[in-house]
Amino acid sequence: MGSHQDSTRDDSPHTLPTPATAAGREGLDALLAGPGRAVVALDFDGTLAPIVPDPDRARAHPGAVPALAALAPKVASIAVITGRPAEVAVHHGGFADAPGLDHLVVLGHYGAERWDAATRTLTTPEPHPGVAAVRAELPGLLDLSGAGPGTWTEDKGHAVAVHTRRAPAPQAALDALRAPLTDLAARHGLIVEPGRLVLELRPPGMDKGAALRSHVHALGAGSVLFAGDDLGDLPAFAAVDALRAEGTPGLLVCSGSDEVTELRKRADVEVAGPAGVVGLLAALAHRLP
Repeated sequence: MGSHQDSTRDDSPHTLPTPATAAGREGLDALLAGPGRAVVALDFDGTLAPIVPDPDRARAHPGAVPALAALAPKVASIAVITGRPAEVAVHHGGFADAPGLDHLVVLGHYGAERWDAATRTLTTPEPHPGVAAVRAELPGLLDLSGAGPGTWTEDKGHAVAVHTRRAPAPQAALDALRAPLTDLAARHGLIVEPGRLVLELRPPGMDKGAALRSHVHALGAGSVLFAGDDLGDLPAFAAVDALRAEGTPGLLVCSGSDEVTELRKRADVEVAGPAGVVGLLAALAHRLP
């Protein structure tokens, strides 16, 4: 389990945590020694933004944009890698009009979309045809699933997510939906991505690990930091492990929660949710020249 040293609770707001692993310490040292070649990559929901019952109301932690704006000019790139549409993450994050974010990109839909803060441009592919078919069939399937009230869908354009957080028994509702949604996705060439009381139906070949590796390789980065909180972030953790094996030092950060504990076991550092992530970003910005 990674060390937990939340800078928001430390006497000094600019204290960096000490990674619990040798690989993590090497990754942090490399980032501090060569920030101009470093990629800092972050999930959005649960990492930069607190989890809320209605994803449309999710907003970045109040300290996120100031911390990112302080850090962005000092590193090669900050990449927000999210399952959300890129424009939604840009809006909910407050990134569009914030100064100092020229080195920030948002890789939406697991990297299928890209929004660049320097140019304010969005690149997006055509949606997978299976998404439209799933969208049409979902209402009838949910009525017959036995999941009960409080279950609802979020249309992400390139994917569709089914949430159970509002249900009287959220985990039971999620369990009831897992098999029928997996079957529905398979029939239309999609896969199911589980998350924190959500099942997302999306095209295969899209994950945060592939997006992260592509971005790191495109920049020829000398080090990488990735921070995440949920099961969908595990491919990015695996990508950092693979990059380490190839000679690129990396640091894995868990935005800790009681809902998902798998990332704690893999992380070099654990912080207390989005407030802890913001504290870590601010500490990095303070430490770097």
